Amino acid sequence: MSADTLPKLLARNAAEHGGETAMREKRLGIWTALSWGEVQARTRQMALGLHVMGVGAGDVVGLIGDNRPDWVMGEIAAHAIGARSLGLYRDVLEDEVHYLLDFAAATVVLAEDEEQVDKLLNVADRLPLLRHIIYGDPRGMRKYEDARLRPLSDLLAEGAAAHAADPGHYARLVAAGNGEDIAILCTTSGTTARPKLALLPAGCLVRHVEMYLRFDPRGAEEDYVSVLPLPWIMEQIYVLGFWLVSRMRVNFVEEPETMMADFREIGPHFVLFAPRVWESLAAEVRARVMDASPMKRWLFDLGMRLGLAALAKGKRSWLADVLLFRALRDRLGFSRLRSAATGGAALGPETFRFFQAMGVPLRQLYGQTELLGAYTLHRADAVNFDTVGVPMGPEVELRIEDPDRNGVGEIVTRHPNMFRGYLNVAETPDMRDGWMYTGDAGYFDKTRQLVVIDRIKDIATTSGGERFSPQFIENKLKFSPFVAEAVVLGDARPHLAALICIRFQIVGKWAERQRIAFTTYSDLASRPEVLALLREEVVKVNATLPEPQRIRDFVLLYKELDADDDELTRTRKVRRGVINQKYGQIIDAIYRGDAAIPVDTVIQFQDGTTQRVRTSLTVASPLAA
Repeated sequence: MSADTLPKLLARNAAEHGGETAMREKRLGIWTALSWGEVQARTRQMALGLHVMGVGAGDVVGLIGDNRPDWVMGEIAAHAIGARSLGLYRDVLEDEVHYLLDFAAATVVLAEDEEQVDKLLNVADRLPLLRHIIYGDPRGMRKYEDARLRPLSDLLAEGAAAHAADPGHYARLVAAGNGEDIAILCTTSGTTARPKLALLPAGCLVRHVEMYLRFDPRGAEEDYVSVLPLPWIMEQIYVLGFWLVSRMRVNFVEEPETMMADFREIGPHFVLFAPRVWESLAAEVRARVMDASPMKRWLFDLGMRLGLAALAKGKRSWLADVLLFRALRDRLGFSRLRSAATGGAALGPETFRFFQAMGVPLRQLYGQTELLGAYTLHRADAVNFDTVGVPMGPEVELRIEDPDRNGVGEIVTRHPNMFRGYLNVAETPDMRDGWMYTGDAGYFDKTRQLVVIDRIKDIATTSGGERFSPQFIENKLKFSPFVAEAVVLGDARPHLAALICIRFQIVGKWAERQRIAFTTYSDLASRPEVLALLREEVVKVNATLPEPQRIRDFVLLYKELDADDDELTRTRKVRRGVINQKYGQIIDAIYRGDAAIPVDTVIQFQDGTTQRVRTSLTVASPLAA
């Protein structure tokens, strides 16, 4: 049997390595292991249970909740009976739940717990095709009487009974699977509009993973901790693809709040974090140093100076490793890392250097959902933080469309394992003659590594004709432990300005040490001492930029940017169109030269509660004497 689908790969692993550990999950503080044989048996029960319920070829099975083994097994179970899987982000709002399930015509959803069931029931009456909601955690579910609700335990029992009645049925279903059939509906990032659903055949995913593993090998003795959202294409590649093809063990943390502690207990060999996570880790390290004794702060500064100086020469500092980095890697759970990656957006060079100096084998990858995630990566011996590496294999073709005199143009790609279009979209405007037009601006450097500058539509030009990349400057700002998010302005304007969100936890600690009283995020961001602190950070960034690209004015926003408010995508990319519209009056006031901007607005939280914010935003200038 050719292993061109995920259920076939699982069946092969269970037959050949049934007693070996396939995955672990932390429950009530204890790591529980599942063997390949146990995963196969539970997946079979799920699949046959769904089949008994009438779910079959062409149906869409939604999945929502935290990263759990049952999510992975539920997705494979859906594929085993010819259905398609659709992952939804755990923090998705009801409106998005309704849109995605309605657009995909989902007939059944596997939901983790009461929180997710509530969302589904609130929109279920507007989803006439949704027949079943299957929940895994029974806590809090007694109060519901909706006929569509069923516990996972019942589904498993029905599946076990079906297998007992016909032991060969599941194997026949799996064998009938075709790798060229659409198996996964994967949401795109949706930076400009609602996300589209990319049609991904399982065979394409398997072949793409095999190419990736030839470039960056993983093995059955290695561990991976699943912390990124499972609906994201790269977590699909690692948790399902790498796991099934290389038999790399996948570990699931107990709760998002215990992620880093659980991560450290496992000490994975490979890790992928989104840039926002790497930025948060760097900020947390620097914040802890701020709280340390003078001697420890001195040792940290010395270690970083030695490490960065050695890195600039392409070397490692053994003294910095002894003084600082060995203990720091252990503290973060990086002691056993053989490979680490960042992707989904650009990572600032300062953050990249910080981890490389620490001895983290960090590399940058690049890709899109439509192209099965990443298709470029740094070679282990040729890491350049200014680039995103080289194609992973000869199958990947890259070119720069319509380059200017500096070689900068649109990045255009194709390879044999691309998506098969978008669901319910007759034409794919980004595809021409088999090539994917990424919408990203970039060029090849002298070593033929790919450099990605920014989204073409986001590259801005001031009214004076100076071109700049907002994302590049924003990444520099976010290296500061005090900056959580930044939006750089200036397109068709006379100069650059910025909206900055403080990192509340760290700025709050700083304020407490300075004996500055505050109550809420808005209150803290309005303090003149905090404004002065952030002004110093902007001054540092300006010193690294050419004069036309320096930030002349900035304000500290009264709230954090939030995906629930459509200001960020679910993968934490800024939706610039939304920002320009939502904060248009503030932006206009900055460029009018107003010294203070009055704000009277209402913030709505995810639980439905609201808070009125009445404050005044001070426009600060880091260029002032």
